[in-house]
Amino acid sequence: MPTEDHPLDYGDFEGTIPQGEYGAGSVIVWDTGSYRNLTEKDGHEVPVADAVEQGHVTVWLEGEKLTGGYALTRVGRGERWLLVKQRDHEADARRNPVSTEQLSVTSGRGLDEVAREGQA
Repeated sequence: MPTEDHPLDYGDFEGTIPQGEYGAGSVIVWDTGSYRNLTEKDGHEVPVADAVEQGHVTVWLEGEKLTGGYALTRVGRGERWLLVKQRDHEADARRNPVSTEQLSVTSGRGLDEVAREGQA
């Protein structure tokens, strides 16, 4: 789901956002890295903002957890999006990083640990 842009200073925030506040709950840095726009039309690169507007973006991720090609496609009439791993040399059908790699890449903490620390 889309959110408003956040300041870059928030990029390394980990902690608990209080109930009643926007984004309430525990927050970790699940992955970090860079990306390269792969979106093309008729042999020309489509800027990411234009690709988002058109409902389909293709990128190459160079994250600590996610690497390789990914396609982000708008589904339905609303603002729902589907992220699909492309078949490339980084693809591994046996690997599910969302369910198996749940710790922060910066602190090594999980969401439960962050929540407990926020209650202390």
